Amino acid sequence: MDALSDVLRVSHLTGGVFLRADLSAPWCMALNILREHCGPSLGPASHLMTYHYILDGELRIRVDDPDEKMQTIGRGEVVILPRNDPHLIGSDLAIPAVSGENLVSRPIGPGLYSIRYGGDGEKTEMICGFIGYAGAEANPLITMLPRLLKFNVEQGPAADWIRSTFQYAAAEVGAGRPGSQTVLAKLSELLFVETVRRYVESLPQSHTGWLAGLREPHLAKALALLHGDIRRPWTVDDLGREVGLSRSALSDRFLRLIGVPPINYLTNWRMQVAAAKVRDTNATLAQVAQDVGYESEAAFSRAFKKAFGMAPGTWRRHVPPPRHPR
Repeated sequence: MDALSDVLRVSHLTGGVFLRADLSAPWCMALNILREHCGPSLGPASHLMTYHYILDGELRIRVDDPDEKMQTIGRGEVVILPRNDPHLIGSDLAIPAVSGENLVSRPIGPGLYSIRYGGDGEKTEMICGFIGYAGAEANPLITMLPRLLKFNVEQGPAADWIRSTFQYAAAEVGAGRPGSQTVLAKLSELLFVETVRRYVESLPQSHTGWLAGLREPHLAKALALLHGDIRRPWTVDDLGREVGLSRSALSDRFLRLIGVPPINYLTNWRMQVAAAKVRDTNATLAQVAQDVGYESEAAFSRAFKKAFGMAPGTWRRHVPPPRHPR
């Protein structure tokens, strides 16, 4: 299994939609999406990402941080906020912003929450959704993504069916037809994966970090090997032989691109997988220890407590599993 697929698997992505907005210039909203806006499918242990998909028109968006630049998002584009930062969106971000929460109307019967707001100018239609993930805070994918990710649904080999499916499902949800929420939820997850893939492909050669490592051939193979067999008692020499690099060359590339030595990376990922197993399964701690490459439960417990600040048994009692009601 490649490293990206493995991280996504352990993250337990949970997509969904919660709002449709019909807006007309001039308008500006301040948004701070909370867990309660997303309904029960997010799950109590999930971290939250949000996205906006533009059905028609365009908008401007800026994360609530003076160092972040404004971006323009147009028809057929999706913008994802991997860390769910509070943000401004609007036809003009210089005008006073209204809290989006104060503009929301509840649906009558099934369907989406809605917003109708603005003046008599150019119109913008969008759908707001979420992607939850159940990984721990140190998830190597989420921590390496920028605060805003933009993806053009109308470009790339999957463009036609993604666009048509999303627009069809949006119309179905608006009409309150059964099953349409599930279609949009799954599509939300797909959009996130496609966005990350496009982002990796667009990274400059000078970029460093875990995502850059996925693009470097030797590191991509090394990451795939580590993720594919985390129970193996890997050494840097073993890993170097597998990928065709010396011990020192492999260590140097890991440090330069990913920021940690290979075995440190493996230990961190073992803890990510272990946390998911402790939270999501009824496996004994001894079994979890064996599954992630520890010869004894005691050694595993020490490593787990060092990573998360509490013993695995305590973690299991205090961190409820994500719910998947669909």
